[in-house]
Amino acid sequence: MTRADWPQVERIFAAGIAGGEATFETTTPTWQQFDVGKIEKPRIVAVTEDSATEIVLGWAAASRVSARAAYRGVIDHSVYVDSGRHGEGIGRLLLEALIAAAENAGFWTIQSSIFPENAASIRLHQAVGFRIVGTRERIARSELGPRAGQWRDTVLIERRSLSR
Repeated sequence: MTRADWPQVERIFAAGIAGGEATFETTTPTWQQFDVGKIEKPRIVAVTEDSATEIVLGWAAASRVSARAAYRGVIDHSVYVDSGRHGEGIGRLLLEALIAAAENAGFWTIQSSIFPENAASIRLHQAVGFRIVGTRERIARSELGPRAGQWRDTVLIERRSLSR
């Protein structure tokens, strides 16, 4: 993912935010904020191969969970797929690429939090080796989407490197 991809990445991210079922975020960051907040590798986009103009279909990125040295191998990730392309296997391709890139970069744990109502995302993550660690009950209140104003649970998932 590069700065040139940002307008399309931001569009996909904004749609996920607006739907209220992907994140507690309420606005997209600027490219500069996103760039500073995410590690360089893994940072991935899925693009069309059948067009003269590259179209971003989805993206995956990660950030460190802590600045402490003991957690240097632990990252928190996000995966977003264009809402018109759900069910095509793009999310799985992105997750598999994210896992491979993370392991190549020396990360041993990839984690995230998913709303329990987002069953498709939980199933997808389990299919590529993530496990449910637990549920964080009423962790925060949604501000957007059909559950705006409601306290929400999140399911904490993680995938440990098979080589560590």
